Amino acid sequence: MAIRKVFVKGEEILTKHCKPVREITPRVRELCNDMIDTMRDQDGVGLAAPQVGVMKRIFVAIPDREDEDNVYVMINPEILEKSGEQECVEGCLSVPGYVGHVKRPMTVRVKALDIDGNEQEYEFSGFGANVICHEYDHLEGILYTDIARDVMTNEEYDKLLKEKEEDLKRKMSVKGGMSV
Repeated sequence: MAIRKVFVKGEEILTKHCKPVREITPRVRELCNDMIDTMRDQDGVGLAAPQVGVMKRIFVAIPDREDEDNVYVMINPEILEKSGEQECVEGCLSVPGYVGHVKRPMTVRVKALDIDGNEQEYEFSGFGANVICHEYDHLEGILYTDIARDVMTNEEYDKLLKEKEEDLKRKMSVKGGMSV
């Protein structure tokens, strides 16, 4: 396995629509394994083939934070159904140092080939739906910054969270000081 270069925003490959995989070959399997190694090396929860310079409809993802050993390989994924809505804070290995607010479906049902070429169908909710949709967007040439609002640096986001936390503490101390 190998760690591959992750392409970053501004590189044209990230804006292109990817082509389907015609056959699961040893090279495709090697790419998938390299993508898993690269994702883990970068502390990511997903990585799409165009992010490592390959214009194929493949992504790898860890859609369950409770089970980080369970990596899904999605080859030629198709989103079959979306439902609900959630507001997510997203980052991306191809947009280092930034986060943004993105509206995503609460639940998503997807069909894809696994690394052995077997068709699988999955349903993900919450964080998992967010990860799957984010990675799927890469295959369509879409970065989260293309659809996000309030894109900010990680430092700005940390400062915002700290301010909200301090504001909440102030409100709680005012309530706590009141006599009933």
